[in-house]
Amino acid sequence: MIINHDNGKCKSADIVLNYRLFGNEQTINGNEKTPVLFIHGLSYFSYDWLEFGSELCVDRLGCAMDMRGFGDSSESVDDDYSIPSMAEDIKNLLDHLGWEKVILVAHSMGARSASYFTRNNPEYVKGLVLVDWSPENAPAGSKRVATTVANMPDAFVDLKEVMKYFGTDPDSPDGQDKLERFKAYTKPVEAGDRITIKRSGFFKQQFIKQLESGNAPKRGVDLWEVVRAIQVPVLLLRGTRSDLFAAETLPKMLDSNALIQAQEIDAGHYIIGDNPVMSLESMSTFIQSLETK
Repeated sequence: MIINHDNGKCKSADIVLNYRLFGNEQTINGNEKTPVLFIHGLSYFSYDWLEFGSELCVDRLGCAMDMRGFGDSSESVDDDYSIPSMAEDIKNLLDHLGWEKVILVAHSMGARSASYFTRNNPEYVKGLVLVDWSPENAPAGSKRVATTVANMPDAFVDLKEVMKYFGTDPDSPDGQDKLERFKAYTKPVEAGDRITIKRSGFFKQQFIKQLESGNAPKRGVDLWEVVRAIQVPVLLLRGTRSDLFAAETLPKMLDSNALIQAQEIDAGHYIIGDNPVMSLESMSTFIQSLETK
């Protein structure tokens, strides 16, 4: 499905960020309803939020950003994909948009940076939605992600090969539905007639090293301390079939911060794709609660 939206660019340090604007601006008690910024995970990009985000933002503005090194945002010359730098990108984008207050909805890897940004800049954030993320990745999911990214070919013959690699049959009805998505997710390789996905090669090299050493990369940030220090309402969504967010980690998240409320949804790691109806209902209820406070 092609969703009407406007593309924009924003400078952030040495990066040019790409973003997609959509939604319908409305007011409540004379004030504009709080806009929503959507932040993707490692195997996704801004396009993946369009359909869901448009449904969530029928009464407010929405924006989905491509994080540095992803989608149509530029790559870091110095391979700086640290959590603080990605969080600074969020701030620079919000300032570019003129959004003084925002609701953040962030999935997986994107939730790391969103949590860090929220901890450091609570005045910007009315509420935070963490989609299938905690500071502790479950081993099975970590291995799956590392293997998929590390083993991904540097280039593919065509779009069908890309889709098959990521588990989508291009000739199926589901494949036809996702065709535009994969077109937007790929780009020509500089030399030759092959294509690749729009993600910096830095992440592939990082996971190759992880598989060789058996050690996850050091983040340089205590993410549990970050979660404990968040000062705004948080909705935490966990997929009941997620292999990255273990069930036993959920109580630890709830114990870490009294501002966190949680809901488990019948889904895997990609909650909004697996169960968009329940995801939409949960987020809409949370956002409504923020607007009435």
